[in-house]
Amino acid sequence: MLLVTGPVTRNMELALLKTYNATPSPKLVAAMGSCACNGGIFGETYASMGGVDKIIPVDIYIPGCPPRPQAVIFALMVALINSSRK
Repeated sequence: MLLVTGPVTRNMELALLKTYNATPSPKLVAAMGSCACNGGIFGETYASMGGVDKIIPVDIYIPGCPPRPQAVIFALMVALINSSRK
C-alpha cells in the first residue's frame, strides 16, 4: 500500500510516479489528510498539483486535517476488503 500523507508538489511529481510504478501488485493507494485528498490549503497552485488523484489512481480517501485514528483504521480495513474482492 502506498500511503500519501501530504500535498503533491510539482518537484515531487516524478518521485511519486516512480514510487507508484515500483510498488508491487496488487497496488493500493490511500490519500490521507486534506492535503493529499484535494490539495488542502495549498490547493492547485504554481507549486502544487492539488490532490494526489491528479497524478496516480487513488483507491481510498481519508479526509481530515489531521484524520482521526478511527478514520484511518476504518479506511485501511475497507481498502483491504475491497482489494481482496478484485
